[in-house]
Amino acid sequence: MERNDLSDRRFDVLLERLDRIGDELAKLNRRADNDDNFLRLTKELQTLNESLQAIAYAALGQQSPSVRRRRAG
Repeated sequence: MERNDLSDRRFDVLLERLDRIGDELAKLNRRADNDDNFLRLTKELQTLNESLQAIAYAALGQQSPSVRRRRAG
């Protein structure tokens, strides 16, 4: 005859383990959410950078940029 009864101590240990697993899952979910937000942010920054470059080139018009170089010495 098999015994499927859990003692109070074993039940408490199982509950503690389940709580720790739940905490770890919550951490992983928060990290995944942060990663998703970070990816969205980097895409937005990339788009903003491209837009700023387009505006800068448009401001130059047909004229190429004039760059002054410092004299060494």
